[in-house]
Amino acid sequence: MLLPPRSPFGLIQEDLWPDQWKILVSCIMLNCTTRKSAEKIMLPFFEKWKSPNEFLKADPLEVKEFIKRIGFADKRTKILFSMTRAYLENWNDVRDLPGIGEYGFRAWEIFCKNYLGSSPPKDHALTKYWHWRVRNDQKKNANGS
Repeated sequence: MLLPPRSPFGLIQEDLWPDQWKILVSCIMLNCTTRKSAEKIMLPFFEKWKSPNEFLKADPLEVKEFIKRIGFADKRTKILFSMTRAYLENWNDVRDLPGIGEYGFRAWEIFCKNYLGSSPPKDHALTKYWHWRVRNDQKKNANGS
């Protein structure tokens, strides 16, 4: 896996690379909440549950309590467990994983596959990163790097 370049924006996905599962979990946590709120629980979450296998051993009530500050705790807990179970199985398209919509797909595509695609994502932060990367890549290509 090729390391995506670090941007001046410090996206959460940049810090979680190359762990695809953590990137997908972060997308579920960032949905319908602010980065500031989600960030407060993400690091402790990943310290407690370092891998998908560890997470699946968690008590759903503990997870729900852990993430209640970012809202939709019941729904997010169910999605996190179902996505993680599906993630550990054979899957071909990340969009087939529960809870992974367009935002999760584009974050995965950009940070896990190092593929920008031909158009910017719809998410504000990903769009800023996408434009920065396109400009950066164009400069590199112009300089022959």
